This record gives sequence, C-alpha cells and structure tokens, in this order.
Amino acid sequence: MRILLIEDEAALARPLKEHLEADQNIVEWFDTLDEADAALRTLDYDVVLLDLKLPDGDGLIFLSSLRARMLRTPIIILTARDKVSDRIDGLNRGADDYVIKPFDLDEVKARVHTVCRRSANQIAQTVQLRDLVINLSDHSVIRAGQPVRLTAKEWGVFETLLRRKSQIVPKESLEASIYAYGEEIESNALEAHISRLRTKLGKDLIVTHRGMGYALTK
Repeated sequence: MRILLIEDEAALARPLKEHLEADQNIVEWFDTLDEADAALRTLDYDVVLLDLKLPDGDGLIFLSSLRARMLRTPIIILTARDKVSDRIDGLNRGADDYVIKPFDLDEVKARVHTVCRRSANQIAQTVQLRDLVINLSDHSVIRAGQPVRLTAKEWGVFETLLRRKSQIVPKESLEASIYAYGEEIESNALEAHISRLRTKLGKDLIVTHRGMGYALTK
C-alpha cells in the first residue's frame, strides 16, 4: 500500500513510518499540509494518516476540504484531542477512523488494514490467479502450494497490476507504486522488478505492451 503520513512530531512520525514500511508499505511523510496536499494532487494513496495540529493549518479544515473535492481515500485521524465531541466532529467531517495519541504502532497498522478493507475500491483480500494464491492483507503469495518471497518493491508492482487485472498499467503508474513522492527513479529499475516477478510467479504472467505498459494475464 501507499500511505501518506501527515505529522509534524518527528518522534511520533519516524517510528510509525518505519513500522508501516516493515509491513511492505510505501510511506510518505510530510510535516505540513501544503506539502501533503501537493502529494495528494499528484499521486493516489491507499490511506492517509492525518494529525490535526499542523504548523500551517488545522487538520480538520484540511479534511473537510479533501472531502469537498470528492477525495475518497480513507483517512485516519491521529491526534491528542480525546474528547468525545472531537471524535464526533472528525468522523462527521469525513474521517474513517480516529486514533488518540499516544498510540500503539500495531494498533495503527491494524486500523490501516481495517479501513482499507472497508474501502469500496478494495478487491477481495484473498485472490486466486492461475496457480497463485495471493493474500492482500499480509502481502503473501503461494505458488503451487509453496510460499514465494517478494521484496517490498516487487510486491508494490505486483499489487498494482493485480488491482487492475487485465488492464494495461502505464509504466509511470507502476513506478509511482514503488517510489516515494519526489524520489529519483532509477533507470530500468521497473524492468528489473518485472523480470524478477516473472521468474518467481510465472514467465508469461506479466505481458509487456510496448509503448503502453504492462498487464497481468488471466
């Protein structure tokens, strides 16, 4: 998954980012609303983790503006505001969940998975494709009864193709699935990941459409 973390307290953000990345997610962390908004206008995210007190504005107002422009991405509020009225206000403005600081890292991870499962755009958590059994919750793949180990970036490419199965996915979209916002993209890196996925999952599973992108075959 690609996760956007908006939090200005480095002591909280850094360990949370590392914890979520250890679960094979791409986590992009910004400490201002302006930077986060620019990223949201450029890339698609699976979930947003939003602090409410940011240096350049109020997270609740930002949340309202995102919903006003019809952004459907699940949003989880992370805040020290623990009054019931605060929680009701956040949920009424469009938050999908509300986590009070200090929080347990595993709890946040579990809530991320929960809101993503509820998202209307999520496909089934277990997918059968040829001789592959893919579990989207724990990022596991079993081929012909044997577990297959994928790196985080290999999983990012594979998951993006899987969620658009039978569609041609442009190279730029696949690169966006494995590189953080603003990160320099290595030459031919995507091709290398595709090659390794073919070796691990089936040489004819991913089809190259020259000048257009890649697609999973049925």
